[in-house]
Amino acid sequence: MKKNRLNNEEIQILNEIEAGKYKTVKNIKREIKKAKEAAKNTLLKTKNINIRISLKDLQKIKAKAAENNLPYQTLISSLIRQYIQGKIQIVL
Repeated sequence: MKKNRLNNEEIQILNEIEAGKYKTVKNIKREIKKAKEAAKNTLLKTKNINIRISLKDLQKIKAKAAENNLPYQTLISSLIRQYIQGKIQIVL
């Protein structure tokens, strides 16, 4: 079993914990849940972009999205994600 080495900051934190410098918060489960949610939200941040596409293509995308009860931006995002993951290929 591989042992992880602590860096200087981690050693300092461990020493402070063992010395009793930290106190448990009142509702620890709620605080853990909030921290996990914050971490999740940080990883899921989205970025708005602007793209230029023909009006005809946009109308077709909107129609396809409506057929599937999706917002058209969600459909476009899904197509980009599938392309990145290699699930679809672009043929020019």
